[in-house]
Amino acid sequence: MDADVDLLAGMPRLGPLFARAALPSLHRGPARLPRSTAVVTGVRQDVARLADYDRVCGFRVRDAVPPTWLHVLTFPLHVHLLSGPESTIRLAGVVHVSNRMRLHRPVAAGEVLDVSVRAGNLRPHRRGALLDMVGEVRRGDEPVWEGVSTYLAPGARVAGEPEEVARPAVEPRSPIAQWRLPAGLGRDYRRVSGDPNPIHTNVLAARAFGFARPIIHGMWTHARLLAALDARLPAAYAVDVDFLRPVLLPSTVGAWWQAERGGWSAAVTSRDGSRAHLVARVRT
Repeated sequence: MDADVDLLAGMPRLGPLFARAALPSLHRGPARLPRSTAVVTGVRQDVARLADYDRVCGFRVRDAVPPTWLHVLTFPLHVHLLSGPESTIRLAGVVHVSNRMRLHRPVAAGEVLDVSVRAGNLRPHRRGALLDMVGEVRRGDEPVWEGVSTYLAPGARVAGEPEEVARPAVEPRSPIAQWRLPAGLGRDYRRVSGDPNPIHTNVLAARAFGFARPIIHGMWTHARLLAALDARLPAAYAVDVDFLRPVLLPSTVGAWWQAERGGWSAAVTSRDGSRAHLVARVRT
């Protein structure tokens, strides 16, 4: 076994992990990430939880799983790596700024999968540091899904010149759909995703991070937009998403999508379409 592979006996439980991830790091030197790749083999999907996930996110309940569900399977390993002693960056407090994923082929709910995540590409940003959590889902020797979640760690120190990260330009436009997001949506998504971050469910925790009310998980917004496009998408595709503004709960948001050469462009916006919360590019 490669010394840089952390082979876990099973998927770690998020509750205890997140309690550790919520503790601030006392490290004051340059930021550091773990060098190992966390791996769990033989992961059996919970089909009842998957069906609940489909309903909460707006997908049709079916045998082929949404690509965002495969991100959910990798997420406990994000927390595992960033709550360990090798990491000076904790997941609590970082901001999910973008997500890229590629579904290589349809994945059935009954498939037994191998899941891995590694951290890397630590680079300076004017507000701290950016890092990537790189996930992969395989069936034996076959890669079926891969994803990169980019996080901003405010205040983290990394040597070098800050990277200029251009925010996507989004012209205001009228939505073609509107979705009402109830106050309890954060609790519903926590149930199906396992993400226990209290800023999505608790007013006091949300206010401690500068939000007037709890905010919905960015990956719910990502999933809901893909669910709206689901019937139009092929069996395999890639999608790039930028998270621009948080969505407070409860609220009403708009959405639009447009076919373009090689795929789709899409966004989740304010109710009137004047501001974008999330923009996406689907490559088919």
